[in-house]
Amino acid sequence: MAIQWFPGHMAKAKREVEEKLKLTDFVMELVDARAPLSSQNPMFQDVLQEKPKMIVMMKKDLADSSITEKWLSYFNDEGIPAIAIDVNNQSDLKRAVQTAKELGQAKMDKLREKGVNPRPARAMIIGIPNVGKSTLINRLAGKKIAQIGDKPGVTKTQQWIKVKNDFELLDTPGILWPKFEDELVGYRLAAVGTIKDQLLPLDDVVAFVIQYMQEHYPEQLNERYSIDRDMDDMWEIFVSIGKQRGALESGGNVNFDKVADLFIRDLRTGKLGDITLETPPDKA
Repeated sequence: MAIQWFPGHMAKAKREVEEKLKLTDFVMELVDARAPLSSQNPMFQDVLQEKPKMIVMMKKDLADSSITEKWLSYFNDEGIPAIAIDVNNQSDLKRAVQTAKELGQAKMDKLREKGVNPRPARAMIIGIPNVGKSTLINRLAGKKIAQIGDKPGVTKTQQWIKVKNDFELLDTPGILWPKFEDELVGYRLAAVGTIKDQLLPLDDVVAFVIQYMQEHYPEQLNERYSIDRDMDDMWEIFVSIGKQRGALESGGNVNFDKVADLFIRDLRTGKLGDITLETPPDKA
């Protein structure tokens, strides 16, 4: 089942990215550390072509650190500099700035060779909605510049931001691609809050995460909800969670919508522990 949409402002943003790309020296592509490949926009890969790029894996504090290390190795093996950051960690921010400076240095060296006074390197920051672009920009700039929201699609326009004297950053709106051919990609992005909750049935998303956790994070699931990895009746699982958490209707029946809301909130806030919903592809 393909999941598809294409809001008008995203089509416009894609055209603007293509136009502005020629003004930039390199690209910072932000992905969610809990779903690094699923949160890469395939449209960007076509648009960027040979432009130098670095990967910034956001929200590493919510991801499984052991899997994050594997993803960093995966991207670096592909020849793409990659870092994982928590925007509230100053050393992570410094590493992001340093990696960006190193990536832009090649362009600055070429300017010097031509006898041109070097200027701050220019970077374009891209990513899908709600991946944390605005928060990162504000941290790097040291002040509130980009608008922040807890819902996808807050940034609608492009703006240049100066990061101290190190480089200039072009912010762009979060852009999704027209459709997900693989529905698992949609479930992963819905689970981490990258796409709006209305686009997929939330109980289906929760069922996907529960099944994934039963296979990969059974202890965390059992600790939070007393759900055994061998429980395979999703109706019983929802009822069990609902009774534990008081997600009941006036008649005492479990409200499945409330259960889904509770579970997804626990996942996104880290109460279920550090979880990554996909692993790097087999290189073979």
